Formats: sequence, C-alpha cells, structure tokens
Amino acid sequence: MSGILYFVPTPVGNLEDMTFRAINTLKEVDYILCEDTRTSGILLKHFEISKPLKSYHLYNEHQATEKVIADLKNGQNIAIITDAGTPGISDPGYLLAKAGADHDLEMICLPGATALIPALVVSGLPNNEFLFAGFLPQKKGRQTKLKQLAEEKKTIVLYESPHKINTTLEQIKEFFGEETKASLSREISKKFEETKRGTINELIEFSKSKTLKGEIVLIVNNSVK
Repeated sequence: MSGILYFVPTPVGNLEDMTFRAINTLKEVDYILCEDTRTSGILLKHFEISKPLKSYHLYNEHQATEKVIADLKNGQNIAIITDAGTPGISDPGYLLAKAGADHDLEMICLPGATALIPALVVSGLPNNEFLFAGFLPQKKGRQTKLKQLAEEKKTIVLYESPHKINTTLEQIKEFFGEETKASLSREISKKFEETKRGTINELIEFSKSKTLKGEIVLIVNNSVK
C-alpha cells in the first residue's frame, strides 16, 4: 500500500497555535519535509518531535518531488511543513500536491495556521467573496498583475515584505485609487501584532511614519467603486 502525504500547518507566530493533531501527525510519519532544517528543528524540538528532516524548498522542489513520490509509493508516510503557515499557500508544496494528485496518492491537509484569514477577518472589509493573490511579481509582470487585480470587483488579499510595502502601497494608489479602503496587518499571532485600517493614502502615511517589521498582509477593498 502507498503511504499518505500530510500537509501540516505550523504557527505563523505564537507556538500555541500548533494543534494537537499537527503534533501527533508529525510524531507518526516516517520523515518530515521542511524549508529550513534549522528553523523547523527548533519548532520540532519545542514539541519533542524527533523525526528525520529533509530539505524541501523553492530551489530543490523539482528534483526532490520525484524521490518523495517514490517513497510514498513504497508505503512511507511523509509530512511537509514550511517555516510558517500552511504548505502550498505562498510556500513550497504546490508541486508536491500536483504530483501526488497525478499519481493518485492519498493526501491530507490538516486545518491550521495561515496569515491571510485572520487579517481578512479583522480588516472589517467585505469577505464574502475575495481573491487571494499572494505575493506580487518581483519585477516582470508586476504592473500587468496590478492592472488585472484593479479590474476584479472583489476584496483583494496580498502578501508583502516590509522593505517593499511602501512601493506596493504607492502602486495600489496608482491603480486602485487613493480613496480605496484597505487594511494592513503585520506580525500576526505575535507579540507586536498590529492592524491599521483606512484609505490607501492613510496607510501610506502610516507605513512611512515607522519602520515596519515582519511579514505583512494587505487587504484591499475593490468590491465597491
């Protein structure tokens, strides 16, 4: 019999967000795939999980996937985790899920931590219908993507890094309009968690007034013009 591939979310901040099921699953699999063995090693040590770790990240996932699929076919149960959040959501995991589906293997994704849902809920912006766009392209295709998103009549959810947030906010102002309502959340589930709501102009002023740290979730209300 083939083994099972588990996608296991890990905390985006507070370690107490780790579920009992996630801990038990990681203790039971044959080995664990992770982005950074050092980062994941700290997490696993905290929960007294002792299993072999194998690197699986954006730079080796194409080569590593074939070996993982072979191990699953040979009956091994394998878990994949990332540095934080749910594997496959703006993190490594999609290629492995696609390969698992192509080979008709059993896959289970545990519910758990992800940054976008908490940020969307506390934004106070319409969330009955939204579009998750993840990280914008670094350079090529960035403006094209922003133009496409500006045509979507939905709430838009974006991820952004601290050193690019000012540029991104200025570009959203250009493509969506300066009075567009938005919400910026950072350090979700951590000690200094913070959310700022307002117009794009107000968020630009807020962002430039301080040095933001930690990954950022930006919610843009494009559902009503």
